[in-house]
Amino acid sequence: MKMTFRWYGPSDPVLLDYIRQIPNVTGVVTAVYDVPAGEVWPRESIAKLKTDAAAYGLEFEVVESVPVHEDIKLGRPSRDVLIANYCENIRRLGEAGVRVICYNFMPVFDWTRTTLQHVWPDGSNSLAYYKADLSGLDPLSGELSLPGWDSSYKKDELRELFDAYKSVDGERLFEHLGYFLDRVIPVARESGVFMAIHPDDPPYPIFGLPRIITDERNIERFLKLYDDPHNGLTFCTGSLGCSNKNDIYTMLDRFIAAGRVHFVHARNVKLYTDDSFEETAHFAACGSLDLVKVMKLLKKHDYTGYVRPDHGRMIWDETGKPGYGLYDRALGAMYLGGIWDGISTNN
Repeated sequence: MKMTFRWYGPSDPVLLDYIRQIPNVTGVVTAVYDVPAGEVWPRESIAKLKTDAAAYGLEFEVVESVPVHEDIKLGRPSRDVLIANYCENIRRLGEAGVRVICYNFMPVFDWTRTTLQHVWPDGSNSLAYYKADLSGLDPLSGELSLPGWDSSYKKDELRELFDAYKSVDGERLFEHLGYFLDRVIPVARESGVFMAIHPDDPPYPIFGLPRIITDERNIERFLKLYDDPHNGLTFCTGSLGCSNKNDIYTMLDRFIAAGRVHFVHARNVKLYTDDSFEETAHFAACGSLDLVKVMKLLKKHDYTGYVRPDHGRMIWDETGKPGYGLYDRALGAMYLGGIWDGISTNN
């Protein structure tokens, strides 16, 4: 297992100098963030990330993420050029020593929350999602902006995208994903790169937009779209675990045994009966997910891939990018590493 840490580049208040001081972290997970979706990343930008990380003794072997342009998800005629650009990014990242690319196929929005600062009794705060808070809200009102939404969309652009997705249901989105995989996975295989799709977050439709990487059945279907080890998963415990329908332990056991889990996001959530949830400390007793059990499953299968502590709370008066502060994620990395060491010692 390789423990990694998300780093948002030179503008990130969490410095590489801090990350290298977390004892069991060997690498960073990052990306080229100043190039729009659909365009080719400059080799110089990729090389700089690698050089910056190496200067602090850290590896750069996982990218999160290379965004998939909406025209690819919508199946528009422009998708062939955009997919060709995506393939070139895979080649360039492979040349730079990147082994895993985490990406997602969620329409319009990435992860969505209803609050960035749910306050806990101990004074810490975290991300949370309450289904009732979305009831009756209009995403096209121009007044609604939820965490995880791309603020670069103008109101007219957002309306156009929603209109376009009226003709794209889950079945059509699966077709478009298959078209994408048919073209990128051979390039990934040739480049020595493993593609690792991230589950939808949360794993159910929001405002009528389809979501398809949501549960065991749909993940099985996704993997069969292109049955190759280079077509795999980012197994995010928090994303899959915020649905009461998902047994994340059975899913992880099955898909890691099949050799299709290339990256693990370890996050804990407190889950409610309506699938609302609050993100918690990684410590198992704090939420509804048992990360000890997760680590035991990784050990059972001698997992040698990449893991990172996912969203943490803001603690000790830290401010910064919600979910991506230093302190609680560092505690999470040490918690996960301690579990791993304990399992190894006992065996």
